[in-house]
Amino acid sequence: MIKRQFIPFGDVKEKKAIIVDSMHPNGLVLSHWRGAPTPAEVRDDTSAAMVLHALRLNLPGLDLPYVTANHFDIDGFVGVWSLLNPEPALENEELLRLMAHIGDFRELDLNHPLAGEALKLVCWLNTRERDMFYAPFAADESEEKEAKRCVDKFRYFLREFGRVLQDPDWEKPVWEEEVADVLIGYRDMYKPDTKLQRFPDLGLIVIETQKPVHYYALFSRTIGFDIVLTCYEGNRYELEYKYTTWVDFASRPTLPRISLKPLAAQLNSLETSGYTWTADSLTETGPLLRLEGKDLSRMERYDHPTTREIHTSSIPAEEMKQLVVDYFREKYAGIAPKRYWSWEEVKELNKTIGR
Repeated sequence: MIKRQFIPFGDVKEKKAIIVDSMHPNGLVLSHWRGAPTPAEVRDDTSAAMVLHALRLNLPGLDLPYVTANHFDIDGFVGVWSLLNPEPALENEELLRLMAHIGDFRELDLNHPLAGEALKLVCWLNTRERDMFYAPFAADESEEKEAKRCVDKFRYFLREFGRVLQDPDWEKPVWEEEVADVLIGYRDMYKPDTKLQRFPDLGLIVIETQKPVHYYALFSRTIGFDIVLTCYEGNRYELEYKYTTWVDFASRPTLPRISLKPLAAQLNSLETSGYTWTADSLTETGPLLRLEGKDLSRMERYDHPTTREIHTSSIPAEEMKQLVVDYFREKYAGIAPKRYWSWEEVKELNKTIGR
């Protein structure tokens, strides 16, 4: 069996490699990034799942001696670790697939028999990453700087993860605080005073709940949906596209992203609180529409709703919900869901329907 080695992303120019959760022409790409030239026979929702599928198929190109990625996150790390440790990876395939899904899409389903173990491992990675290195998107706005700085993360976790995978409880003091936070939020999401309204034709779900919770808890109620309007007590709102619409999502068709900026302008025409509605670019990993969102860094936007202030709007909840539903119903009129939208198609569509 070939012995593979992790290399920094910058080295892939000279060394042909397996490229995980990233893109580069010099090697075999196993990535769910939109437009990535991943072989069709291993397409899946996460990059790690593609890697595991490729290992099972012994996909041509896996004989390359080097593995790389241009950023560190749970999905990419699981994919890289699996290529360097193929036998234990395939022995733990379902658990690793679940880790990648929770890490990337933040959809936790505690009914899955391995969800508890996956959550411990994901929270161990999250906590160690934040405490020993830096939080996601904190390296810099520059992808090049992240590609260089993430190497230390990979080296540490590639060395330590196998030990923790064998028994996550060895590291309980590391993960227990975040796991507890997730479970408390998960319980809140299933309380009677948390209300859901689903609009499957729009890919939209509206969640009314008392207070912000950890994303793994919040998005536990959003499986199968791509747009989330969260309405908290006191007329506090956030609207966001999930990461499911940034990647080439394989398991189901999706609608294309529509710019949220015209909706922000419409809300500003009604808002009397003194705050301003802002919307991120549709190419952001998880675009947010919120009051005073322009001051958030990428790191803050990526972080959990519990970590950012959510301002009170003058717009009543029922009116807010109706405005959002009407906006998407108008914009998506005549557009059918499909798999594998290209960014060119998405941008052209937004020009056609008007920003």
